[in-house]
Amino acid sequence: MYLLTVKDGLLTRYVGPYATPKQASDDLGRVLDSCSDRARWQIHALEAPSEVSFADRIHARENSFTAAAS
Repeated sequence: MYLLTVKDGLLTRYVGPYATPKQASDDLGRVLDSCSDRARWQIHALEAPSEVSFADRIHARENSFTAAAS
């Protein structure tokens, strides 16, 4: 799954989810029509929740810092 993120000044809009990055890209023109010329955008791949939990990622990061320090 993919999410389109558009930052326009102080406003951040999240649009999606989309099944493919092409679908997000195809919808980008419609979304940017309602934004200023200075708006920035990104297409993000969403991580499936069953892959790695947030707690597991934090634990792995802490372990890598500990291993690097020793």
